[in-house]
Amino acid sequence: MERRIARLGLDAVFVPLEVPAADLAAAWAGLSRIRNLDGVVLTMPHKQAVVPWLAALGPMARLTGVANTLRRTPGGWEGDMFDGEGFVAGLRAAGHDPAGLRVLQLGCGGAGRAIAFALARAGAAALDLSDAAPGRAGALAAEVAVAFPACEARVALPDPAGHALLVNATPLGLRPGDPLPFDPGRLSALQVVADVIPNPEITPLLDAARGKGCDVVTGRAMFEGQAKLAAAYLGIAGWGG
Repeated sequence: MERRIARLGLDAVFVPLEVPAADLAAAWAGLSRIRNLDGVVLTMPHKQAVVPWLAALGPMARLTGVANTLRRTPGGWEGDMFDGEGFVAGLRAAGHDPAGLRVLQLGCGGAGRAIAFALARAGAAALDLSDAAPGRAGALAAEVAVAFPACEARVALPDPAGHALLVNATPLGLRPGDPLPFDPGRLSALQVVADVIPNPEITPLLDAARGKGCDVVTGRAMFEGQAKLAAAYLGIAGWGG
């Protein structure tokens, strides 16, 4: 990150901050008073909590109710969400356009919400959603169906059979010993499996999918896609060049 900033000749630094969920309000009160802080990039669990404090929302933030990139403007802080559009950009860069596909998505949290809307917006024919939290997949399916009626959105079991694209939008795979989000024994070689986890880049799920002959798309592809979009939103030209 710092090497890219230096390469672009920017007078800026990207500083990682660890803020517990319970301390977000206090942290935000302090951060918003720092005069040379021009932008903030958020990750879980803050993407929904920060929305009420923003003066304006971009189109995907309004649609999803979450934001992951904030910028300071004369009228106050505004934010938008690039997880979903970045995920789709990563898919396309890997040679897989979701248009017309039946998709199974595991995970309907902050990033999962954005990905679901972005897949529907990109023309996915059907979106089957599964989540461990009761009611979350159903609520998201209903919202997607209203926003994009051409996409058949519904709750489904975490069974990959019959889907062209499988998406892991859960944190399963971040830690050693995590269970797999679905049974890779149900995969077939013509399917594409994508994961949102950037590190490790080849998660146990993707490793198992490659063993079944599937094409895989790593979380790194999503990261690169969203980083380019977020940089443009923050007024940084040439990030993806």
